[in-house]
Amino acid sequence: SEGLWSFLDTVESNFRPLVVIELAKGTKEETIEWFTKRIMDKKANGGAQLLIKPLVTENGVENIYLVGASHLRLLLGAETVGLVKECSDNSMRTFTYSSRKTFKDFADDNHNFLTMAECQYIIKHELENLRAKDEKMIPGYPQAKLYPGKSIVRRLLTSGILVQIFPLHDREELKKLRHSWYGRVKVGYQPLDDIRCYFGETIALYFGFLEYFTFALIPMAVIGIPYYVFAWEDYDKYVMFATFNLLWSTVILEVWKRICAILTYRWGTLLMKRQFEEPRPGFHGVLGINPVTGREEPVYSSIKRQLRIYLVSLPFVCLCLYFSLYVMMIYFDLEQWALDYHKENESNFSSLMLYVPSIIYAVVIEVMNRIYRYAAEFLTSWENHRLESSYQNHLILKVLVFNFLNCFASLFYIAFVLFDMKLLRQSLATLLITSQILNQFAESLLPYWLQKRYNRRMKKRMCSQKTDMDLSLADQVNMEKEMGTYLGTFDDYLELFLQFGYVSLFSCVYPLAAVFAVLNNITEIYSDALKMCRVYKRPFAEPTANIGVWQLAFETMSVISVVTNCILIGMSPQVDALFPDSKMDLVLTVALVEHLLLAIKFIMAFVIPDKPRDIQMKLARLEFESLEALKQQVRAFQMQLHFPLIHHCLEVKQRAFNLFLCPLHTPMK
Repeated sequence: SEGLWSFLDTVESNFRPLVVIELAKGTKEETIEWFTKRIMDKKANGGAQLLIKPLVTENGVENIYLVGASHLRLLLGAETVGLVKECSDNSMRTFTYSSRKTFKDFADDNHNFLTMAECQYIIKHELENLRAKDEKMIPGYPQAKLYPGKSIVRRLLTSGILVQIFPLHDREELKKLRHSWYGRVKVGYQPLDDIRCYFGETIALYFGFLEYFTFALIPMAVIGIPYYVFAWEDYDKYVMFATFNLLWSTVILEVWKRICAILTYRWGTLLMKRQFEEPRPGFHGVLGINPVTGREEPVYSSIKRQLRIYLVSLPFVCLCLYFSLYVMMIYFDLEQWALDYHKENESNFSSLMLYVPSIIYAVVIEVMNRIYRYAAEFLTSWENHRLESSYQNHLILKVLVFNFLNCFASLFYIAFVLFDMKLLRQSLATLLITSQILNQFAESLLPYWLQKRYNRRMKKRMCSQKTDMDLSLADQVNMEKEMGTYLGTFDDYLELFLQFGYVSLFSCVYPLAAVFAVLNNITEIYSDALKMCRVYKRPFAEPTANIGVWQLAFETMSVISVVTNCILIGMSPQVDALFPDSKMDLVLTVALVEHLLLAIKFIMAFVIPDKPRDIQMKLARLEFESLEALKQQVRAFQMQLHFPLIHHCLEVKQRAFNLFLCPLHTPMK
């Protein structure tokens, strides 16, 4: 397919805008001309070979450009990024243009073979891989330095010349998706395949996990209700419930791996090869040579980075943790004040006042979590990590450690220092319910209300204008560019992680936690769907094969929950009465049970395979076929190398044979 690049044209009559590029106001003409030319240039000349045209509005041409691509260009791009599609024999294979006829639903005139999300992902990949050749700077901006191999789009972003790049919504498809997703209240599964086709695999996988986690909580909620109603103070009756909870937490995480494998195999991302990671946009350093790629790029000393991490970031995180504990102690002072006030007055108002400290503390926790998140992002960026994956891992570690301590430290203190189970139940219930209400308001309701107000103002401004096709496209672009940017699934997974902690860590004390979690998650599905479709700009699709580091985070939380529940059961008066003479026997028994449960957890995790048998067989078959194809290529290459030598040997043999025969055929004189 390499020869096809030269036949691609940069003009197509049926232009379909897929991606929007917004440049800063006042961007110099020479910069715009150079950038658009590089986007349209042929691949052989270092361009992206895409289609681009300016957005024309009633005010003329603004610094907004629409990017698209021809059907052939997108197919070649699908091969470049390694998209995996379904073949006619129902197997999943990496798409290649040369074997395009073997893929299911492929036809030369079928422009829906690639989903719109896949097309936009291909364009994003091509734009991000648009690299400087011999330019030393961005034309018109001498301070924006370039060097061979530097990503042009990333330099434009860091220089403030490029404001944003975002994919356009497909209004008709979005309308259908909204109707099937959250347009009507129904009991059933989400249209995950439709979500994946529109938003990509990363977001579809999050909603798949949210749905799965909600269904997995239902058994815990059903079992927890009778325990709450009939056995409130009898902790020995919670032993079976806690044991079931601990085994349940292991099973659901292992089963999720299997469901995740089924989904990602069907979507093709389980087979996608991991691409070589480029330096993240914010990475800076002295220009040097990458020993792996041989290209020029910024180089930053790992020693300097480690010094920044251990001498600045680590002390800052420890200081924040200390401050969180200090706020926790203030909360306990307020709790004691409310208790003393209730003892003095014994009224309905004083009874309500008992919950006020927990509510205030829950609000403070949410505020501290959000402030710390900004500080953690700034610090992690300042550490100057080269790769986006390294940046994300350090950020997630910082945020998880602080959020875990900030949300659960007070509960651990109440359980294992104050030994007040009644206060533990009250605090757990208040923290869980308050945090759920605040998250729903801050993440979905408030942004939706603000976006609805903005859309109403925009529609009033445009109501007097004619709505032909071009104008409606301009209106759509202008409305979408002002919408908020979806920052990824980090906060959504973090919310589920903390919820999982509330449900599993102290399950034997407050069985109703699972009930509130189910109710919250049902509304979360609808509010998150509304947020994706109505509040934020459409995010670029990001192929992924699993939920990444969050799987490890959930598994770690389930291990911690084993320890906490075993200790809580061991502290109950009923269990304590079984060992009246020796407390050491009690401690050893609790430790033995805890180790036994952990052993069962790890055995179950080992026994339950991560991928179903049929998918394992399909993956093994593909691996075998790829190895056989590689062997054939090697044999063909070896034959090409040896063919001239063999041909030469045959010629020599033929000449020798002819010389030998010549005397025999010479006529006698």
